[in-house]
Amino acid sequence: MADLPIEHVIPSEAAPQQAGVLQSTGANASATAREPRPSWLKVRAPGGARFVEIKERLRGLSLNTVCEEARCPNIGECWSAGTATVMILGATCTRGCRFCAVDTGKPTELDWAEPGRVGLAISQMGLDYVVLTSVNRDELEDGGSTIFAMTVKAVKARQPTILVEVLTPDFQGKLDCVKRVVAAGPETYAHNVETVERLQRRVRDARANYAQSLRVLEHAKVTRVLPHALTKTSIMLGLGETDAELESTLADLRGVGCDVVTFGQYLRPTKKHLPVKEYVTPERFEALRVRALELGFVYCASGPLVRSSYKAGEYFLTQYHRRSSETPAVALEVS
Repeated sequence: MADLPIEHVIPSEAAPQQAGVLQSTGANASATAREPRPSWLKVRAPGGARFVEIKERLRGLSLNTVCEEARCPNIGECWSAGTATVMILGATCTRGCRFCAVDTGKPTELDWAEPGRVGLAISQMGLDYVVLTSVNRDELEDGGSTIFAMTVKAVKARQPTILVEVLTPDFQGKLDCVKRVVAAGPETYAHNVETVERLQRRVRDARANYAQSLRVLEHAKVTRVLPHALTKTSIMLGLGETDAELESTLADLRGVGCDVVTFGQYLRPTKKHLPVKEYVTPERFEALRVRALELGFVYCASGPLVRSSYKAGEYFLTQYHRRSSETPAVALEVS
């Protein structure tokens, strides 16, 4: 199968734009930014029997995936390997971050049956590790945390041995919402700081901020119910950050006990989104990986095409949690 530029990895046909239907890229699909990109940002076009099976199974149960909504460049690789990140609470986000391809608007649906459908779908896929994420639902008092927790429990009820990672929004800084999701027992709690502190207002919606994201990660760590549970975050590169700012960010993350960090190249989804300031070389990504491990992170996935829930990280985390469940875990102290 031929290697294709990143903008071509999402299938061209768009699903109907209606609640509860797996969508591809919505209104932004025809406005893809076509900037010249380095050779290391080529990926293989998605396809194959496993890819089709995952796609049809999710569509049949009216489930969304962030793989399609956020135009992930690894969709072909991950789906062909039987991995997909399920996006709950609808496909419309209440926030408008300037890097994100997920549709922004006023959500209308709240599907209390969704946790059961997700649990069923995951049990049928035969996965060892699953990632659950969601859009922001700022219009809800609980930010969607109740359905988030219900979904974790539904997945584990059908498949008790599965490992669950949650990638949550910041719930507007409501730490009781964070605790609610943590109490459901995910093995990994992820929340993305996205970028360095100086660039937060330029990159993220005004309702998000650096300090708030650090508090979410810290609270997830100190309220964990599983002794081996990890916290995780992701940082995009190529937005104008400096090495000194990245060093400071890593120190701040370790300061709140964050265990896992990933680095990936920011890729402009459409011309309406922030332009890329720099295409970071694979060598710089490797240097950041080494530095993160030196600072005490348990694991760091770092590369141009790495995303928060990239399957390479899931493989490591699966092995980590399996080993940790057999022996007592040592908790990291929060300073």
